[in-house]
Amino acid sequence: MNLETQIMGQLKEAMKAKNTIALEALRAVKSELLLAKTSGANGELSEDQEIALLQKLVKQRKEAAEQFTANARPELAEKELAQAEVIQQFLPAQLSDEELTTAIQEIVAEVGATSPKDMGKVMGAASSKLAGKAEGKAISAKVKDILAGL
Repeated sequence: MNLETQIMGQLKEAMKAKNTIALEALRAVKSELLLAKTSGANGELSEDQEIALLQKLVKQRKEAAEQFTANARPELAEKELAQAEVIQQFLPAQLSDEELTTAIQEIVAEVGATSPKDMGKVMGAASSKLAGKAEGKAISAKVKDILAGL
């Protein structure tokens, strides 16, 4: 079942349940999918493109929540985080901290990185291999830690 079909099914359920937070989040996803499909040449999105789109939406919600928290608006921050959770259910399972460490150590060995100067090489490989499985911030922080220990 493709992402658009899943979103439509969840959208119907959210309407029946009168779940406004889920409705807003799902409508945002549907809108982004439609925009991406119409701006593309062939009108279809690959699974990688769908995952990237979902990650972008989750990141936007988390950043908005941080801004609301910083400006003493916790009720709006909670709403953004709840929407992020709704969107995250369509993403593949995220790697645990241990799994992320192991994966990055393997990538460091593959690339042959020997110092923090090789961060660019490692990040390029890690970003492509771990796309959708971990956030960019988490990958970057873990790569820094591992390379600092070399």
